[in-house]
Amino acid sequence: MVIAGLNGRGKSHIGGFLGQKDVEIAYVVDPDEKVLARTVEDLKKKGQHAKGVKDVREALEDGEVDALSVATPNHWHSLMTVWGAQAGKHVYVEKPMSHDVYEGRVAVAAQQKYGVVVQHGAQRRSDAGIAGLHEAIKAGKWGRLKIAYGYCCKPRGSIGFDKPGAPPANLDWDLWKGPAVIDRYHGNYVHYDWHWFWETGNGDLNNQGTHQLDVARWAIDDDQTHPVRAMAIGGRFQWGDQGQTPNTMFGLAEYPNGQQVFFNVRNVNYDGYQRQVENEYYFEDGGRIVRGKYFAKGSDKGEPVKVDRGEVTPGGNWGSFIAACREGKPEMANGDALQAHYGCVLGHLMNNSYRLGEEVPFNKKAGRFGDNADAVEHFGRLHEIMAGGVGVAEEGNHYTVGPWLTFDPATERCVGDRAEAANRLLRDPNNDGFKVPDVGEV
Repeated sequence: MVIAGLNGRGKSHIGGFLGQKDVEIAYVVDPDEKVLARTVEDLKKKGQHAKGVKDVREALEDGEVDALSVATPNHWHSLMTVWGAQAGKHVYVEKPMSHDVYEGRVAVAAQQKYGVVVQHGAQRRSDAGIAGLHEAIKAGKWGRLKIAYGYCCKPRGSIGFDKPGAPPANLDWDLWKGPAVIDRYHGNYVHYDWHWFWETGNGDLNNQGTHQLDVARWAIDDDQTHPVRAMAIGGRFQWGDQGQTPNTMFGLAEYPNGQQVFFNVRNVNYDGYQRQVENEYYFEDGGRIVRGKYFAKGSDKGEPVKVDRGEVTPGGNWGSFIAACREGKPEMANGDALQAHYGCVLGHLMNNSYRLGEEVPFNKKAGRFGDNADAVEHFGRLHEIMAGGVGVAEEGNHYTVGPWLTFDPATERCVGDRAEAANRLLRDPNNDGFKVPDVGEV
């Protein structure tokens, strides 16, 4: 096995796969020489004699390698997935599988062409309890689902400012950038805060939030693929730093069958902060499932939700991937490439709406939700927390309100108002030598 990306999640990948029977890590990959050397030495102490290389392509040339595990920054995820599939390697790819809409479709095409296992790093797909809950929802146990709601509300802080300059000598900056077109190096890119820049990350909506977005979309009827429209409202409040992505966001999307996904990002900290990294479900008859309890319409007394366990490949996210690889069955993946693509696109469309937004005064009426009373209610709750809890003043602050983007699930293109601008955000430019291929060229 090859592990690419050795900080943060990469350490989890190493630990997770070494916990499986008869798994050998043959290569570790990172463009930072210090991180690479440290990891090679750590593995030696664990009886693993991995070769450290800077470029994943060197490791993929080894015919003895069976699988690639991708734990790099987001802008590398799809390209490494494609390269791995082309080399005949199974791929475990961290969330989000894609950094933009188009490259996600390319990763799907590569998996389908080469027949390798591709499993998304959305661990909740390996949770039989969640699978069983969704089976019960789709069977109509509580009536028809109206809204699947996800939260990524965890405290974070300012990243400040780092001036552009020369990258450190131990870092191969060209390899770190790979496909991402970035003007100049600064220290806030390496090794974590790349999440908060559009060229390399997708904000917390498609970072931690990818898990809860994927769960929300998983609950939508099985015959639905992409939403037909999406929008978002939010901002980057209080921090005054050089990050670009919002630390506060309310996003919503509507599917062809009328079901909706709501999403709430709230990363600004304050006294009494309520951490929420979870999912809720709202039904057409007014009932809801919140924190493991079902509340009938008008009732404040919840009953514990009890459902049978659903169908997943056993072994957790690491063990299920290894099992699928050994069987050579892509369908065994808990969260395959296509499901990963559907979930990621949901977040990309919300983000793209935000990126095309305009500033409006910071107040409860800032949202442009039309006659969607549920959206008005839930955004209102978020605003009350930002104004009353966080203490964001109305004077001098603003929300960025994105337009409604209309999306064609069949063509995976935006249509209608703002389509030209929105479609430019569906595919990132790439550097020479690191270009994500066209779908027909995988």
